Amino acid sequence: MAAAAVAAGPVFWRRLLGLLPGRPGLAALLGRLSDRLGRNRDRRRRRPPWLLLAPLLSPAVPYVTLPPCCLCPEGVHRFQWIRNLVPEFGVSSSHVRVLSSPAEFFELMKGQIKVAKRRVVMASLYLGTGPLEQELVDCLESTLEKSLQAKFPSDLRVSILLDFTRGSRGRKNSRTMLLPLLQRFPEQVRVSLFHTPNLRGLLRLLIPERFNETIGLQHIKVYLFDNSVVLSGANLSDSYFTNRQDRYVFLQDCPEIADFFTELVDAVGDVSLQLRGDNTVQVVEGMVHPYKGDRAAYCKAAHKRVMDVINSARTRQQTLHTQTFHSNSLLTQEDAAAAGDRRPAPDTWIYPLIQMKPFEIQIDEIVTETLLTEAERGAKVYLTTGYFNLTQAYMDLVLGTRAEYQILLASPEVNGFFGAKGVAGAIPAAYVHIERQFYSEVCSLGQQERVQLQEYWRRGWTFHAKGLWLYLAGSSLPCLTLIGSPNFGYRSVHRDLEAQIAIVTESRALQQQLHQEQEQLYLRSGVVSSATFEQPSRQVKLWVKMVTPLIKNFF
Repeated sequence: MAAAAVAAGPVFWRRLLGLLPGRPGLAALLGRLSDRLGRNRDRRRRRPPWLLLAPLLSPAVPYVTLPPCCLCPEGVHRFQWIRNLVPEFGVSSSHVRVLSSPAEFFELMKGQIKVAKRRVVMASLYLGTGPLEQELVDCLESTLEKSLQAKFPSDLRVSILLDFTRGSRGRKNSRTMLLPLLQRFPEQVRVSLFHTPNLRGLLRLLIPERFNETIGLQHIKVYLFDNSVVLSGANLSDSYFTNRQDRYVFLQDCPEIADFFTELVDAVGDVSLQLRGDNTVQVVEGMVHPYKGDRAAYCKAAHKRVMDVINSARTRQQTLHTQTFHSNSLLTQEDAAAAGDRRPAPDTWIYPLIQMKPFEIQIDEIVTETLLTEAERGAKVYLTTGYFNLTQAYMDLVLGTRAEYQILLASPEVNGFFGAKGVAGAIPAAYVHIERQFYSEVCSLGQQERVQLQEYWRRGWTFHAKGLWLYLAGSSLPCLTLIGSPNFGYRSVHRDLEAQIAIVTESRALQQQLHQEQEQLYLRSGVVSSATFEQPSRQVKLWVKMVTPLIKNFF
């Protein structure tokens, strides 16, 4: 009876929320209480609070159903279990390039758009409205125009996926920036605007435009040009092209990976609202409306659409793996070269990790928790996030496992919300409060030598980099990195649509690239100590401390 009452708690609050005629702040509070009830129930169900037992209580490594392969390179690395969840793409490290700066990212994007012949696929939170963003749109227009002149009908297709709430904010917005492309090239351009199914009814009417995105977002950042892909945490906005530090990896001439992300963006696009040339939106024929239709039916359809992409790609890659390495007519390297296939044997493996909790897709969460759990004593994990707000599960694992951690986060001055007007201006202080609470817990457990916090600072810049690098015990170079959109926080796990990739590599050259990337980011940081929080800029007002527990899962 008691268990049933606990389970019914979130349902009760959400029903009450649906009837609430009050102010947005109260609506957010009730939504927060609902999330807390659900999260506490899940936590009690999954793990007790004894941090030192975290490795024993966390999810086990998914069982590797396929035996180790003695014929192929895929059988040699310890992260092979990930391919039980997602497709595994074996590539040569020569096709992987790590970028380091916003300017390099921007110039690569423009250059790739200009030479695209078949497809341009771009998924982002939003497209900004400044001159640099217009330059990007002009590149798309020019490339589309050339494709029409070269061939009619043109083979080039442009697909853009953005978030509805963020992309519709203000009179001049992402939608108005893209309307000329839609109007001029209606047969070649598709603009999809994802609307979370959790923002509906009275809640949708009550929450102001500036804060409605806190309920859930399309947060994937993938930029694809023919057979080449850029994975990043960067949005399509001027600061991300100039002075907002992020991470970026360029996968050049990787057709199977490009096909996968094209299909993934198409799948999310199909369950999103479609922008039309008159700036109205409509659903794809036969699809449930995301906020007017039945929520359960919509989420079920979206789950199936996305998982079909993941599972079909996984089956394709397993079949390709079998044909390549296990066929009775297995060719030697010399035979393959003579036949014209000069692609080098893979020394690097790419795993796409998808997290869409509204659709009950939790692959990234499972893989991340497992990686943190399995990091052995002597291993080093460098973890970075622009917004330090780890989930309770991730904090438990960091504090209770054996590896060494160096966690890089934004100092208040380089936080993206620093200097913002109104309530948003207090968000950097809220992050400082969360950081101080975590640091105090590290100290109380005597883990200061094993878990170290560092703050990034760079004059005139903001910090948005996220991901991790894993160094195995005794190694001076990383063998694995996670790179993409997740911030390791509650929103990334529970509210937003996220995607990143795990890169596992045996290539020393690529390991050097990843190590240099990590070093360059951490070089601009200072180690956090007790003295850090005595600085005037780290003083947090009482009202911020009181509000933070109520709102921390919304930013």
